[in-house]
Amino acid sequence: MYADSAGNCYDHPTMRAVGRAGESFFEMSREDLIALPAGSSPVLIPGGHPVGISVGGRFSLLEKECGGEGPAYAVGALLPQGYTRTLLPAFRRPKADRPLPLMGYAAVAWRRGKAYVAAVRTDRPGRWDPDRYSTLDLPELVEKLLEEFPGNRIARRLAGCALDYRCFTAQNIFYRRWEGGIPVSRQCNAGCLGCISLQPAECCPSPQSRIDFTPSVQEVAQLGGRHLEASGSILSFGQGCEGEPALASDLIREALLIMRRKTRGGTINMNTNAGHTPAIEALCGEGLDSVRVSLISARDEVYNLYHRPRGYNLDNVKESIKSAVRQGVFVSLNLLTYPGLTDREEELRALIPFIRETGVKMVQLRNLNIDPDYLFEKLPPAAGEIMGVPYLIRSLKGVPGLEVGNFSRPLR
Repeated sequence: MYADSAGNCYDHPTMRAVGRAGESFFEMSREDLIALPAGSSPVLIPGGHPVGISVGGRFSLLEKECGGEGPAYAVGALLPQGYTRTLLPAFRRPKADRPLPLMGYAAVAWRRGKAYVAAVRTDRPGRWDPDRYSTLDLPELVEKLLEEFPGNRIARRLAGCALDYRCFTAQNIFYRRWEGGIPVSRQCNAGCLGCISLQPAECCPSPQSRIDFTPSVQEVAQLGGRHLEASGSILSFGQGCEGEPALASDLIREALLIMRRKTRGGTINMNTNAGHTPAIEALCGEGLDSVRVSLISARDEVYNLYHRPRGYNLDNVKESIKSAVRQGVFVSLNLLTYPGLTDREEELRALIPFIRETGVKMVQLRNLNIDPDYLFEKLPPAAGEIMGVPYLIRSLKGVPGLEVGNFSRPLR
């Protein structure tokens, strides 16, 4: 399956479909593919020519349209919530001058009149079903909340996130339901290669902007307290549009105390890199209910090259998790999953013991959005065998008491 420069997709009459994991290309079999789920978005790979298997059984680069003179472009798919990618699109970008946009491209193929994608279903969308968002009444709900809290800068910020970026966690603040996000931190103590809110000028543009002000305790408590009153709600700190929330721990702590005086309902969660151990320990002791820790690898070498921590290391992350678990906080890993990296033999040998040692209760699989060529040129050469993302998932499910999925759950 390939596309022309106008975005029209075609089924190549003779070449067979190929996917990618790490630096390797693989012919895709029927077992690797599922029908393209509703809510998926087929996309072009900018400047990328597809790789397929030709009649002679060799990997071949398709630079021109079949029977034409125009360029042929590789196609990928962006998956809806609840699906985990198992293979990347196979392509080459001979004239690339900067990395691809930060998107979670998955390999696609065409078979008997239908589009297929290399993915597995790992959770039920439920509350995250796209049909439940961007409804016709959302602009009115946004306007009502802005009228209720006219001076609240976070509310104004989230209005743009909800209406312009169509961020689901922002929208939930206005719907007053489920998991709603409140950004608080301008700073970060990591420089992740795939950060979606701040990238160096020579890299790919960030898909969203980072919060550019420090909110007051009252601004946080106003919105947070209101959200927690909804049944089954989750209030989350640590959104994609901010830095590390633990660096704003004093602000969160004061707001948390005010909110908990108002209501004991709902779940208060923090998405974090868990590098600032004293802050994590303090917040867990002040009523934080759950913590979700972003992690690409339990191996120091890979962790450091991707997350680029400043002033902490993987041992600090481990200690933060252990401290949270000791204090009765529910801890999940936000596992940044990437075919050819996370599913390698050496990664699993480190990850499974990490989970067992720290007492993590859940692994949330997250498709990492980053250009594979850019990522793998930054990481050390891989040594172990690629076991496959389905094998990774089975291995995680084999850990006693560990839940595996994609979404946070309310705890009360």
